[in-house]
Amino acid sequence: MTNSAFPLTTGVPPANLADRVRGVVQQALDERRLVGAVVLVAHNGELVHQQAAGLADRESARPMTLETVFRLASVSKPIVSTAAMVLVAQARLDLDAGIERWLPEFQPRLADGAPASITLRQLLCHMAGLSYRFSEPDNQGPCARAGVSDGLDASGISLDENLRRLASVPLLFRPGTDWRYSLATDVLGALIARVQGTTLDVAVRDLVTGPLGMTDSGFVMHDTQSVATPYVNDTPQPHRLAEGETVPFDDETLGVHFSPGRIFEPSAFPSGGAGMAGTAGDVMRLLETLRQQGGELLPADLVAEMGRDQTGGINLPDNPGFGFGLGFAVLRDPQQAASPQSAGTWRWGGVYGHSWFVDKEQGLSVVALTNTLYEGMSGSFVTELRDAVYAGLEPG
Repeated sequence: MTNSAFPLTTGVPPANLADRVRGVVQQALDERRLVGAVVLVAHNGELVHQQAAGLADRESARPMTLETVFRLASVSKPIVSTAAMVLVAQARLDLDAGIERWLPEFQPRLADGAPASITLRQLLCHMAGLSYRFSEPDNQGPCARAGVSDGLDASGISLDENLRRLASVPLLFRPGTDWRYSLATDVLGALIARVQGTTLDVAVRDLVTGPLGMTDSGFVMHDTQSVATPYVNDTPQPHRLAEGETVPFDDETLGVHFSPGRIFEPSAFPSGGAGMAGTAGDVMRLLETLRQQGGELLPADLVAEMGRDQTGGINLPDNPGFGFGLGFAVLRDPQQAASPQSAGTWRWGGVYGHSWFVDKEQGLSVVALTNTLYEGMSGSFVTELRDAVYAGLEPG
């Protein structure tokens, strides 16, 4: 992974780290909670563990490799959020200006019909009052009735049309007063494209993935054999995710409507919140760049702002002890989160089965991309891997 644009070198792992991490990964494979995974651990700027395990495609027995490409889902968010911050650094976007300055056609209203201004900062930290269709209880929710796409389905519409539909849905709250995970990063993607004067895929390549040497990341993939096949947790083993399959999170939500084929379709609109694919190595390049104060990509003060809890103490649903920064969650209270991570740790995941975190205090970046949902995002594997890494860093 050594690259002129990326100073991460391979280092020697602490004595117990590799064994502990391999043990957690193998147990998840043996128990058929995961089909395959790629795990990377960087410590103090050195790659101290890299592992590809299991199968990228079970039916053809194609092995997982370090070069396997994954549908990133919400791991797209820190990439696209960083692109927006590059535009802030260039003084082409303002964190606290209303986005109607650049996207005059996108002006959703409050439930009572009153106008509301959304800022770039509110998009980045999900305090814009927007929502996701998948979090609604059924097909009669406002986003569902409006035909809004979450950026993971084969909608057949353009980004402009999706934003038109989203703008027709009343905001859940006045921007800045509450937190709700949402399509804000898709709106952000449209904003980036408008300011850059090109399509989002080209803008992200010019602003982030190109400068960082993230050569395997993008919004459209062409080689089906390089991309991991997605699976859904099931009994006795995960089943292959079907085209058009909806997978609920719980009994209270509609769940995500998936199109695994979307990533191979050039006409699919580029979803800033969920539409990219890439390798674990590319994700690590971004995270380590940010952990190391942004390098030549971003000034350190803007990286620090990304990692600052923007929520004013609001509790995130299902994420006790966490607030949200500009593109990812930020650990506010390790005790409340029952986590060994340091206060200020960044983390998030992706519905195709991914998790990642950056503990700046410990000099630690961890990327775990799997092809099994939702275990690789929110199952016990995520906690087990986290705890194995910290246990492996302890002396002796």
